[in-house]
Amino acid sequence: RLPIRVELNGLTEEDLYKILTEPEANLARQQIELIGTERVTLTFDDEALREIAKTAALLNRTVENIGARRLHTVMERIMEEISFEAAEMKSGKAVIVTKELVQERLSDVLSKSDLSKFIL
Repeated sequence: RLPIRVELNGLTEEDLYKILTEPEANLARQQIELIGTERVTLTFDDEALREIAKTAALLNRTVENIGARRLHTVMERIMEEISFEAAEMKSGKAVIVTKELVQERLSDVLSKSDLSKFIL
C-alpha cells in the first residue's frame, strides 16, 4: 500500500451555483415541489440562486467550511417563512424568490457570522 495524500480546494461560488441548478433533483427543484404540494407555485430568479451560492460560499469561508451542505442550511433559512405560510395561501398563488428576498432573509446570518469567529 502506498499512502496517497491529496489536498482539496473548497467549493467556489460557481461550483455551488452548479450544484444548485444542474442536478435533476437539485435543492431549488425540491423546494418547488414541496411548496407545490400546497398548490402554491414557487419560482426562483436566477439572480436569487446566484445570491444563495454567493452567500453559501461566503459563510463557508468565514464560519466553517462544510461544503455543499451549506446550501441546505441557507435554503432552509430562506424557505422557513414561505413553508409555514404556504398552507394558508390561496390555491394557485405564485411566490417568486428574488435576490432581494434572499438578502433580506440572510442579513442576520451574515451579521452574526462576523461574531462567530470570536466565540471560543
